Amino acid sequence: MNTAERLIESTRELLWDRGYTATSPKAILQRAGVGQGSMYHHFTGKADLALAAIRCSAEEVKEEAEQRLSSSGTSLDRIASYSAGASDVLRGCPVGRLTADPEIVDDDRMRQPVEETFAWLQQRLTAVLSEGQEGKDEGDALDPADTAAAILAVVQGGYVLARASGSAASFDQAVNGLLSMLNRLAA
Repeated sequence: MNTAERLIESTRELLWDRGYTATSPKAILQRAGVGQGSMYHHFTGKADLALAAIRCSAEEVKEEAEQRLSSSGTSLDRIASYSAGASDVLRGCPVGRLTADPEIVDDDRMRQPVEETFAWLQQRLTAVLSEGQEGKDEGDALDPADTAAAILAVVQGGYVLARASGSAASFDQAVNGLLSMLNRLAA
């Protein structure tokens, strides 16, 4: 990785773990193993670097979701694959966690990639559900857009429940309940 990439990656990890306010430029520089001049050579400041990191995290979340939602199987199989979440649910979603940070939510530029990521996820889930209805993988009792919003809410809420309880079992229970409902409605 070059210096700019190390700075972005370090910022991504710190934002995910600490949030924007608790992520200092000093911590970023230490984690990246670079000097202060390097940060300001590549970025205008902490906010500019954070925006690059948020965009990078957003792209990673979309790429992982696309991989799961494009896998083989029925639409419900693909929804189940997406809903399984990351391997470390206790860390939460690297984009979803940013919504709890007032400085990110209050800044239109930093909030934009977060908002766009969730809009993209909802549209992609809607498309998968619509494909399932066309292919008769599922019944047409469910509105694809509303169901996609519910799936996204359950997955993101599952991360919150897991973090609150300190146990991935809370995430698993939320997702299993969602999938059970979807399977029953599809039958």
